[in-house]
Amino acid sequence: MNSYRSALTLMRIPFSIYLMPIFWFALSTVVGYEVWRAVAVFIILHLLVYPASNGYNSYYDRDEGSIGGLKHPPKVTQQLMHLVLLFDLLAVVLGIILSPLFGALVALYLLISKAYSYEGIRLKKYPVLSTFVVTFFQGAFTYVMVQVGIGLSLAEVLQTPNVWFALVSTLFLCGSYPLTQIYQHKEDSERGDRTLSLILGVKGTYLFAAISLALGSALLLYLYFTTDQVRNIFIFLIFTAPILYFFTGWMLKAQKDLRVVNYENTMQMNKISSLCISLAFISIIVARVYL
Repeated sequence: MNSYRSALTLMRIPFSIYLMPIFWFALSTVVGYEVWRAVAVFIILHLLVYPASNGYNSYYDRDEGSIGGLKHPPKVTQQLMHLVLLFDLLAVVLGIILSPLFGALVALYLLISKAYSYEGIRLKKYPVLSTFVVTFFQGAFTYVMVQVGIGLSLAEVLQTPNVWFALVSTLFLCGSYPLTQIYQHKEDSERGDRTLSLILGVKGTYLFAAISLALGSALLLYLYFTTDQVRNIFIFLIFTAPILYFFTGWMLKAQKDLRVVNYENTMQMNKISSLCISLAFISIIVARVYL
């Protein structure tokens, strides 16, 4: 039983909170969906799909140092793979029940996430390819997946300006993903994983993140302006101000002392950005309903 408890810890279910912004963003750009379907999609993604991906990644990485959401990860056991397969099965079956297309998208997402870590493929060894795969599937693909899950047809999801909103999702992931690797350069290098952050270096990672986040924000604000959603511009800028403040301060401190490029500050950045962006899109949804 203790082995399964440790295995469940490695699936890092609380860490799924850092992937919430895309879910809320996908909901904030559409109307007319049923709340129960949105709740079902949230449960499938954040309690099954993402933990299964986290667990599989941990199974093959066998990290001894800090990983996202766990400062001191427990030892990997075979029970972890048992839970991963169980969560995979539940996610796909429940996804198919909700919508056959949604179930198929969930299955594809799970397969791609495994290719990221599986030793026979291990996309993590290829910095550009792995970055493209992660930012596309956790960004635009997930955006589409959420909207299919809540009942939109593929034709509705792929119309403009919706496809541009999907691109915003990927740009945001391009900004946040390398930052999650910035404190792991030594361990990734020893394992033979050439991550984008490792290639860019600390300063290059901050610059890449800043440019990607700026482009994503600029495109989003442009889309809001050209679709007569000016109120959303103010909501987004107000709620994301703490992200800009923390990121800028962290980046400037790192220029003087690389010791601030650590697990604690990386998790703090993830926490602030995830919660602030989620609150921004939740506020947009609430404002649309009640104002």
